[in-house]
Amino acid sequence: MGLSFDKASKQKSSAKFDRHAIIYDKYSDFYYQPFWDNDSLKFKEFRLQGKDTVFKRIETANYIVGSGQHTNSHILNRNGYLYQIPMTFYTQEGKWDLPPGFEKGFNSRFSRKIGLECMSCHNSYPSFIKGSENKYSEVPTGINCERCHGPGEMHVKEKMAGHLVDTSRYIDYSIVNPAKLSIDKQFDVCQRCHLQGNAVLKENKSFYDFRPGMELSDMVSVFMPKYKGAEEDFIMASHAARLKMSQCFIKSFQPEDAPNSLKPYKQSLTCVTCHNPHISVKVTGKEVFNNACKNCHGGRTNVVCKEEESKRMEKQDNCVSCHMPRSGSIDIPHVTVTDHFIRKPVSKSETDKIRKFIGLYSVNEKNPSNIVLAQAYINQFEKFDSNPVLLDTAMNYLEKDHSSNLKKVSVQIRLYFLKHDQEKIIALVNQFGKDNILHQLQVKSWDNEDAWTCYRIGDAYHNLKKYNDAFLFFKQADQLSPYNPEFKNKLAGTLMSLEKIAEAKKCYEDILVQNPEYAPAYCNLGYIYLLQGNAQKADQLYDKTLSLDPDYELAKMNKVGVMIYQKKYPQARAMLKTILSKHPENKQAKEVFDQLANLK
Repeated sequence: MGLSFDKASKQKSSAKFDRHAIIYDKYSDFYYQPFWDNDSLKFKEFRLQGKDTVFKRIETANYIVGSGQHTNSHILNRNGYLYQIPMTFYTQEGKWDLPPGFEKGFNSRFSRKIGLECMSCHNSYPSFIKGSENKYSEVPTGINCERCHGPGEMHVKEKMAGHLVDTSRYIDYSIVNPAKLSIDKQFDVCQRCHLQGNAVLKENKSFYDFRPGMELSDMVSVFMPKYKGAEEDFIMASHAARLKMSQCFIKSFQPEDAPNSLKPYKQSLTCVTCHNPHISVKVTGKEVFNNACKNCHGGRTNVVCKEEESKRMEKQDNCVSCHMPRSGSIDIPHVTVTDHFIRKPVSKSETDKIRKFIGLYSVNEKNPSNIVLAQAYINQFEKFDSNPVLLDTAMNYLEKDHSSNLKKVSVQIRLYFLKHDQEKIIALVNQFGKDNILHQLQVKSWDNEDAWTCYRIGDAYHNLKKYNDAFLFFKQADQLSPYNPEFKNKLAGTLMSLEKIAEAKKCYEDILVQNPEYAPAYCNLGYIYLLQGNAQKADQLYDKTLSLDPDYELAKMNKVGVMIYQKKYPQARAMLKTILSKHPENKQAKEVFDQLANLK
């Protein structure tokens, strides 16, 4: 865990940098190549036309994520904003490829935000800047001791003062020893990060709030999808969820174990039955894991392996290889990992079933509330699976919730936002009271939820051309989350609609001071300069936009406008051809192209 996150260096990297270290994304038509420039790790994104390079962008990696056991992923720091770089090295296969989630047409290039949910598991807690989604003032390097043992300040003071405890007889309450916690709370320490899924934060909670010894369900409820016919499918960090499906766990679990007892918990199967958190799994011998099985099976339960002797010899009597087989997770390519669902091996025919979604279930909370369940289904739609049935299920849970507070209204607004139903958003606002909502939505929270509610309301008003109302809510969103360029960009767009050009221009300039590679701000600022008659400056800003994103359709259309303004008709037609080759449905581009047909 101490190797989970560090500055990008040759010592930290597990990657190969040979002639094969180039990947191609056929969906976006981009190539990617990593290389070292002295001690700086660089990534080049480029596009070819024939053998000619027609686009090139180079970014520098500031951090490497991963110990190298499975992967090395890469992060860039842009004025405190952290983004993932679209190349990951998969160490087991020794190859480069797109990161998980970037495949099959979902390549977000250099714009995937590294928010608190990601950072709080892959690293020690960073210094997060409230009012942002991914901006940090300080980033530590590696998961530290406090993640499992809690804050250590009191412990250090006690020991420095000479207050020692005989831990063979007593519990030292100046620090958390997870082994002395109840079984449920032991699991919660591990589940905080080794239970990846659909996380729904509880009201007024953040990913910073959990400490060892607390109940994880007080902070967050983590949901997993359940499928009939897909029992063999699992995601990378689902270790705790898979273990809890095992009969070994179910039959051994004793929740009544006294949390203050000094006796070791030998009855219940937990993560530390097999894993010593202070020793890397890479240097833990197979016999350690097999002995954990044999201590119970063949020990107090008197159960012995009934497999044929020849097959046992073939597997070298390795319990884990048969009952916890390694396979690929469904969310991370090029990686094989131990499946922690302990069970008897099943034949191929038993696993070839029709995969049918049953629903979501919370792994760490028995009875989540209706509002939490609604949020889980909305999360599932927004982040993992755009099946509209998920939103219908969320609506059913919201209807079962009989509260009438702003929390419920915010969840309803989020749901209608995803349904693109502006009328219902405005109806909710009118029902609850516009001024009442603006008065209550004043919390600069860790997850920016109040800011997002304002943004969604503002977007509904803007789409209905009610620009004065849109301005009020976009302004509130920007005040609550001043480091979110999307909010400020929308605010500026509304100011443009209200013909407040100078104020809009200031917003776009503020965005670029904070985040100098935010392409939409360059494009919109260019439009303002064109309105003011400064075609040369507008053209420079459109070129800057396209140097960041060569497929930015609006920037290309705006650049056509500059060319027409400058009477460069052949160049305008050539640009329109490139637009129509990628976006043949663009009616405006087709109309302008036809209008320019006879102009020289």
